Amino acid sequence: MRNTNSIINEKNFTKADVVLVSAAYEKTASSRLGTVNGPKAIIDCLDKKLEFFDRKFKKETNSFVKISHKNLGNLNKLSPEGALSKIRNACKTLINKDKFVFLLGGEHAVSIGYFQALSKKYNSKDVTILQIDAHCDLRDSDADYSDHPSNLAHSAVMRRASELGFPIVQVGIRTYSKEEYAYFSNPKNKVKVYQWGHGKIPTTEEIIRNIKTKYLYITIDVDGFDSAHMPGTGTPVQGGLEWWYGIDLIEKAITKRVLVGADIVEVSPQRDSVLTEYGAAQLIYTIIANKFI
Repeated sequence: MRNTNSIINEKNFTKADVVLVSAAYEKTASSRLGTVNGPKAIIDCLDKKLEFFDRKFKKETNSFVKISHKNLGNLNKLSPEGALSKIRNACKTLINKDKFVFLLGGEHAVSIGYFQALSKKYNSKDVTILQIDAHCDLRDSDADYSDHPSNLAHSAVMRRASELGFPIVQVGIRTYSKEEYAYFSNPKNKVKVYQWGHGKIPTTEEIIRNIKTKYLYITIDVDGFDSAHMPGTGTPVQGGLEWWYGIDLIEKAITKRVLVGADIVEVSPQRDSVLTEYGAAQLIYTIIANKFI
């Protein structure tokens, strides 16, 4: 049954254009906990707090785009391998039914499951991942700071994506390790890094020119934005993308390329502010509008 009083307006997955997949997982979180509560907070904002009317298109996106929600439940009781298997299988099933999947984390590690599923649908070298993030997430594992090392940690998510063959364009990077620097400096790894606070901020057009493929995937770690816009996150770093710069980049990228998937991760709700989950919900709705209108 379709409900036009909510952005999430379609209960039947098979009839949906878009399926939001909630993956409440933070087994390898390394700083402030709470991202396990991110998906629910985002869904609450999508369901109750956003205006339906899109100012750019002058249309209510949910009046013609069917949006469903699949909740994978609390995945923290599972091992990293188990959690990613559940995410991968859910995404694979929906992708095979030609649904546009929008994954909601949880920590950034959840994206690995989606990347694995997507690589079965597309040739990875033909899909560029546009990553908005404060961190490169290119470690091979979290062994340098964790007592329980994993190569499926949130700090290794883009290393796993790179190994799958995806070209990567990183935007908003403000901190990285010696190992990560060596990795992205090697041209054969096909990782283009745009740093913030280290030289001139690039134009959005320059970034898009470096997306060489037809197909595009967008992964947004909310700490990629300035913390004035996204304060509720697990590993905040000063600086970051200004809100309207980020919107402009996302909208132009979707216009110039074919968007085949997206995720938003690392929302850690704060007690006295809904700004981060509201911003995440707005980004989701904006991306859906630009994809389908």
